[in-house]
Amino acid sequence: MFGAFRPTQPSMVGLLWKTPWKLSRTRKANVRARLKQVDSVIEAVKESGVQCAALTKALELPKEHEMPPRDKYTVFSRRAKGYRKGIHKVPKWTRLTLRTNPKGF
Repeated sequence: MFGAFRPTQPSMVGLLWKTPWKLSRTRKANVRARLKQVDSVIEAVKESGVQCAALTKALELPKEHEMPPRDKYTVFSRRAKGYRKGIHKVPKWTRLTLRTNPKGF
């Protein structure tokens, strides 16, 4: 009853993080807006005249309007059934560049 293994409210509830299996309409809109913001920052750095390896790598990535919806909202996963999983299942997915996938997937 008392001590290190006493039942607490969070441990008796079950799943702590409940992630939906698909993105909602508003979360998809936020993904598109985030991609557009990144595209605008890349364009601003390009117009400033700065040259660096990170910029050339960023210019090779597809822009938001060039990406199919499948690439915007899902990523490649070896373990998933159709080799794809929702982008929101990736840890720290808002801070990562997930625009490219292996060929054929």
